[in-house]
Amino acid sequence: MSGVTYDYMEQYIKGLIPQNEGILKELESYAAKNSVPIIQKEVGKFLDLMINIKKPANILELGTAIGYSAILMHISSNYKSDITTIERDAHMIEIAKENVNKYGFNEKINILEGDCLEVLEKLEGQYDFIFMDAGKGHYNHFLPHCLRLLSKDGIIVADNVLFKGMVASRDLLIRRKITIVKRMKTYLEMVSSNDELITSVIPMGDGIAVTTRKLKS
Repeated sequence: MSGVTYDYMEQYIKGLIPQNEGILKELESYAAKNSVPIIQKEVGKFLDLMINIKKPANILELGTAIGYSAILMHISSNYKSDITTIERDAHMIEIAKENVNKYGFNEKINILEGDCLEVLEKLEGQYDFIFMDAGKGHYNHFLPHCLRLLSKDGIIVADNVLFKGMVASRDLLIRRKITIVKRMKTYLEMVSSNDELITSVIPMGDGIAVTTRKLKS
């Protein structure tokens, strides 16, 4: 088991999702060949669903890697969304920029270089959709800035929030991961206990938390 759900469930759910073709398939092949972590198949389909429901004009992503999820979200938006994505790894930025330019998305996907927290502190504007997939031990630090940047009816999707099941079960906890687990628990408590927010944690992939502001009368 992955620690989040049973293997047979994961395999069945993944089996329901058609194989990607074209751009996304090329990026998946590169990631597999070069051992670059990208979002899991079912998480990619969930993002595709959420983008189609929300139809965001502006998207903010924390954690670019090779640009896979940014490109996936741009394609899901029918090439309409403007995406700002933050990455600190210079090598990943180089690859991501090559991919964005290669497929002609450089006018719609803007890659910002730097530490996510430092970039967030200086970032302005409003985003309809925020995808959090960087620095798992810092989601709780990212949150105040993400809420500041989130549009009134915007959505935050945070990936890896159950962290191989360690967030939910001490039996799975690895000692060297204690700090990350504690901070991720803090993040989940922050979004769950805030009276102005509503959050649903979904045991999909490595765990997803979906957060939005509550409707006001």
